Amino acid sequence: MSNSALNGASILILEDELLLRKQLVAVLEQQDADVTAIGTVDEARRIIDSLPFDFALLDINLPDGLGTDLLKEGIFSPNTAVLVCTAEGGVKSAVEAIRNGAQDYLLKPIDPYVLPMVLQRAKASRQSARLIEHERRNPNKTGEQFFFGDALSDFRTQLDKITAADVRLGRNLSPVLIQGETGTGKTSIARWLHHNGPRKDSQLVEVNCPALPENLAESELFGHERGAFTDAKSARMGLFEAAKGGTLFLDELASLSLGIQAKILKTIEDRRIRRLGGNREIEVDVRIIAASNRNLEQAAEEGDFRDDLLQRLSLFSLSIPPLRERGTDIFELAKHLIGKLCHRHHIEPKEISTEGKARLLGHTWRGNVRELNHELERAIVFEEGDKWEFAALPNGNKKISNDYNTKELLNKEFEFPQKGFSLEDTIDKIIQHAIDQSEGNVSAAARLLDVPRDYIRYRQKKSA
Repeated sequence: MSNSALNGASILILEDELLLRKQLVAVLEQQDADVTAIGTVDEARRIIDSLPFDFALLDINLPDGLGTDLLKEGIFSPNTAVLVCTAEGGVKSAVEAIRNGAQDYLLKPIDPYVLPMVLQRAKASRQSARLIEHERRNPNKTGEQFFFGDALSDFRTQLDKITAADVRLGRNLSPVLIQGETGTGKTSIARWLHHNGPRKDSQLVEVNCPALPENLAESELFGHERGAFTDAKSARMGLFEAAKGGTLFLDELASLSLGIQAKILKTIEDRRIRRLGGNREIEVDVRIIAASNRNLEQAAEEGDFRDDLLQRLSLFSLSIPPLRERGTDIFELAKHLIGKLCHRHHIEPKEISTEGKARLLGHTWRGNVRELNHELERAIVFEEGDKWEFAALPNGNKKISNDYNTKELLNKEFEFPQKGFSLEDTIDKIIQHAIDQSEGNVSAAARLLDVPRDYIRYRQKKSA
């Protein structure tokens, strides 16, 4: 497979001079480009209407008209990078062509060996435009840091080994799968891998898969040609193409349909994509990082995720432990986050009280780091004492352990009455006990009982 950036690119050459036309074709074909060379405007109109092109080089003065008339007619796809070439006296016409959509112009005589570099620069500009459009709708924080405590030392070792392998390979990097509960930091780890790897100077494209409408997901990822579907009035570059040379992060990949999962698998294996409605394969050298808050092994067993895709992704598989399993790292992470939050709010950090530390360490953190960050910011905004107390959390010293024995909740001498036992009343009493233990905080009581807050509200209303 060629390493040329123009490998497989479709290029239209519209040039009056036959010798120059042949020279340009020869040079571009050495770059493994697919070149169509013609000499009249009418030929160009017929071909452009039936074939998509990545690039077009237009001579201005041709036997049957001006090459720049094609720009005025608007027949080029937005994905076609158009350049014009002109003799020295035609600079004014070239500038006018740029106003009509051309990306650049070249002065004759053209050095055929310079053209590939000019086209590669134009291609990079097109990728940047597609990325800017995506980032405008999906902004991300590329410089975000991740806190590695003692509990994540083995996890950090895995990351270092992956980045070391990436540096050795350079190209054709293996995909990475990150699994973990919501809020554990999967996105931050994806950013860490990109910005600490060999592609840190290239683009990181983040895709929130659940936010892609089912009918547009394929087009968004792989692109489409003009007329591929009803509203496809022009061709469009997909995010796999836009991320070429960089990293594509597919967050919550399991939300995509099995059909699109199959196309992603084929892209990983072939390192090529085909736009929706297109018949030409496009080479893409993209590092794929996928993330899921679901257990993908279980999803595959249930038929919700492709087993072959899971096997392909799991070469480099990472699992981020939930916050509740990180021991005293929770406290160190809290201090780290407080420093960042205080800087953001322009206030001086305070100490964490003994009771505050107990609350932090005793909480279940079902929302993981995301929930912790929210609770810390809540305290920064609302608490006015000399130390952080985190009063919105239940009392850490009173918290019931997840490892309790069921018998601890019952008097071993208790016997169920022969006339019957009201389970409903007992449930209400248990809920009330959790509310009392949480000092009236319904959200905290729900966390103690591992039930939704709405369930407690429902029981209270029912028993009222």
